[in-house]
Amino acid sequence: MQYLKNGINHVADHPLPSNLKKDHMSQSAKELSTKEAASKLQEGNVQFIDVRPIAAYNGWKLEGEPRGGHIPGAKSIPLQWTDYMDWVEVLEEKSIIPNNPVIIYGYSVDETNAMAEKLDALGYDKLYTYHSFTDEWAANESQPLDNLPRYQQLVYPDWVKQLVDGNNPPHYDNDDFVICHSHYDHIEDYHRGHIPGAIPVDTNSLESTETWNRRSPEELRETLAQLGIRHDTTVVLYGRFSSPTFDKEKFPGKSAGHLGALRSAAIMLYAGVKDVRILNGGITSWETAGRSLSAEPISPQPIENFGAEIPGRPEVMIDTPKAKQLIAADDGELVSIRSWEEFIGNRSGYHYIEKTGRIPGAVFGNCGSDAYHMENYRNFDHTMREFQEVEQTWKEAGITPDKHIAFYCGTGWRGSEAFWNAWMMGWPKVSVYDGGWYEWCSDPQNPIKTGLPKEPSTQEKPLAK
Repeated sequence: MQYLKNGINHVADHPLPSNLKKDHMSQSAKELSTKEAASKLQEGNVQFIDVRPIAAYNGWKLEGEPRGGHIPGAKSIPLQWTDYMDWVEVLEEKSIIPNNPVIIYGYSVDETNAMAEKLDALGYDKLYTYHSFTDEWAANESQPLDNLPRYQQLVYPDWVKQLVDGNNPPHYDNDDFVICHSHYDHIEDYHRGHIPGAIPVDTNSLESTETWNRRSPEELRETLAQLGIRHDTTVVLYGRFSSPTFDKEKFPGKSAGHLGALRSAAIMLYAGVKDVRILNGGITSWETAGRSLSAEPISPQPIENFGAEIPGRPEVMIDTPKAKQLIAADDGELVSIRSWEEFIGNRSGYHYIEKTGRIPGAVFGNCGSDAYHMENYRNFDHTMREFQEVEQTWKEAGITPDKHIAFYCGTGWRGSEAFWNAWMMGWPKVSVYDGGWYEWCSDPQNPIKTGLPKEPSTQEKPLAK
């Protein structure tokens, strides 16, 4: 789960002590009142930890609390994560160090105390617990809360289960939905097991197999109609995470289903589907929640008409001329969601792309290790990384919401996932440069750069107009 910065593992500057297990338990963590917890917000070295599920942290009111969200500045470390062998690495990445005060809160006294005990065993001796988050903090309008602005579009397993069972989950006011199991020319992945009621969606039906760009409006209209999707249908997309080995697989993308789901979601949003949602963590989160899979194939129920003009949101996708304008603009950035090895030109990242290098003037947005992984945008359980962490990393690279930001990668998959992060944050001007490196390098008139860029990368802004 470590961030990869310039191709190198990047962890906090304050490593945990080598001797993780203490010889004895420290004093019990001190319990704070709401007034005391609020006063701690003003202390710069105090770190709040939210041990509730990520959905609650993002804004979902899972326990009927008056307001959803989290205490400003709190880090999301769900208690469930402590079941993973390497969860301690999360503490390093989030700079939660033993010699700083740590305040833990959650839905229940038991889960809050459980995290306190685990941190105590790791050498944290300035621990506090806060047990009145739901009853007092969330109930008091004067207490600040943060949330993911479009958290409703990032759903959780129980939300999907309610939908499948015919109930109305929170923030759903519709009588028409389609659940899509995304795959890339790999229907076997669907037959291996899918969420009950889900239909298979091949990414090839939404993007061209020649250019890997989105299909034409006419083709998208036909595809969506065949899938039973109108502009006002609620669409829930997910896929199966995998870890393809580039050097050993001819088509690594065939097993990167959840990444394909994010690509499909961006294209559907572009087409004009009003309510597109992502199951956070994909099918992994469904299985982790103890939900069963189905082997029963479900056939789509075709409709006659999408019911609206396509594209309904043309601003979601841009092409090469607009990408060149953004490179030259003071109020725009073209962001490369590629690995460092791709960015500096050591490899193209794809079996079918020969040319290596980067688009001059593009800002490095760092996906992770290669073309089929998004470690820097996901937690180790494959859920989307805490949005403030992504936003802070972008800010350091000059990627800010006051600009028109267009994300690109090789052919649009990774760029689409980064786009979803920014879109869910409520950033007003975000797009996917659909052609990406594949289209850019296919035109010999387009400039290419290799090697180490200047620092910061925004200094490379060139002549591309």
